[in-house]
Amino acid sequence: MILIADSGSTKVHWCLITASGQCSDVFTDGINPMFQTCDAMKNSVCNQLLPKIAPLLWAGTLTHIFFYGAGCTPEKKVFVKKALESVFKKAEVQVESDMVGAARGLLGHNAGIACILGTGSGSCFYNGENIEWNVPSLGYILGDEGSAAVLGKRLVGDLLKNQLGDDLKEAFFKEYNTSMADIFENVYRQPFPNRFLAKLSRFCADHIDDKRIHDLVYDHFIQFIRRNLVQYKATAPVGFVGSIAYYYRPVLEEAMRAEGLPLGTILQDPIEGLKEYHKDAIIPTTE
Repeated sequence: MILIADSGSTKVHWCLITASGQCSDVFTDGINPMFQTCDAMKNSVCNQLLPKIAPLLWAGTLTHIFFYGAGCTPEKKVFVKKALESVFKKAEVQVESDMVGAARGLLGHNAGIACILGTGSGSCFYNGENIEWNVPSLGYILGDEGSAAVLGKRLVGDLLKNQLGDDLKEAFFKEYNTSMADIFENVYRQPFPNRFLAKLSRFCADHIDDKRIHDLVYDHFIQFIRRNLVQYKATAPVGFVGSIAYYYRPVLEEAMRAEGLPLGTILQDPIEGLKEYHKDAIIPTTE
């Protein structure tokens, strides 16, 4: 059996695949070595993942784990590998960035440009096996244009600075049952402010027919394109994974057309493509 993971800062999509090809999908909270210690990641796996997949492990030995995650830089991914190896002692563990996962899920063994627009954002030129080069995403404070976290940050900033009208401001506070004090607490004092801001960005999806919100989301994508994609000088269609690309597809299409860039495949997450990419690792076991 193999286990494939696509991890963002908000959630991990795990897919356990048996030698017969049967797939089981489970979800846990996000794992990100930029924000979590090795012990915290191990605890997340033990407390959230193991209870969900334990009933499935009778089907055979877990031989490989392919983990693709946000924050899995060359310096940080060793901690994720250590956490997984401490739980799954017989499995061969490979850890790569979520960007590599997005590229392999979208493009397989073909070259092209792949992007992530989820809680965070990213982009790269992929040569068919590995990332050849990329514009750094820089995280939600310095970059992450196009992401849910930055969309939430822009939305809240504009609402609190009275840029979107009293009606939208009132609707926002009512729908989320929150206040300025609550927002400050979660952004400046609580862990994972990026997750909190990403959650607030859903207000945009609920009010996308309002021109003020539409224009905010449209400009959000324009900033991603101009600060990232134009540097790749794309001629082939650009592929996207992530909830923001998936749910705001019409606005993303509009922005890509306006900037003269071809839009390719859009996936909510890369798991289906990663199943195909790693199918050769699924081998019968005797244990």
